[in-house]
Amino acid sequence: MSEELTQQGGRRAAWEPRSILLEALAIAAVGLTFSLVANLVSPRGLSLARSYFPGRTGRSGPGIVANAGSNGSVTTPGTNSSASSGPETAARRLGEEGLQVIGAREATQFFGDPQYAQELIVFLDARDDHHYQEGHIPGAYQFDRYYPEKHLPTVLPACMTAVKVVVYCTGGNCEDSEFAALALKDAGVPQERLFVYLGGMNEWAANGRPVEVGERKSGNLRSPSP
Repeated sequence: MSEELTQQGGRRAAWEPRSILLEALAIAAVGLTFSLVANLVSPRGLSLARSYFPGRTGRSGPGIVANAGSNGSVTTPGTNSSASSGPETAARRLGEEGLQVIGAREATQFFGDPQYAQELIVFLDARDDHHYQEGHIPGAYQFDRYYPEKHLPTVLPACMTAVKVVVYCTGGNCEDSEFAALALKDAGVPQERLFVYLGGMNEWAANGRPVEVGERKSGNLRSPSP
């Protein structure tokens, strides 16, 4: 009898570590599933199918980049500029994604084109509410990429009927315009219609272009001094 009890005790001792391991694996699987679901439903979730470091992937894209007229010296106040985060690097990243980059000259031409009044050319401001209300390119839609569900119902139909869609943010080291353009591409906007104005609002205002304050088409315009 004592020998049988000893054998049973040995089997229990051998099973207990396996049981603990199985429980730990089950808990880990549940945690991973919950994390993936939370990432999918979150507006700030990561796209698992996209490389967030395109400069390191080695992929080659169509490289459709037009950089004439851009001002490479524009930077966002309070940020440190470097060669790795300059406009040339951003243009290369976007080119690898099949997106086009424009400068101040092209942005001004698009703004003055009669198609802009017909909303066949659309400008999108990728900044948050505070900065958009403080001043944006006249007639530009707001598309804060962190809250796509708030803006897509208005923005997406406008983009789908437009022949050109220009996305911008503050300029300098601001990357919101890049991510917003990629989000629109993922949402179905043809990439050949998407343009990113890297100089952004800083360059637009510095060049003395008109700025609209408040809501879109509020009519409240100011012309900043260059």
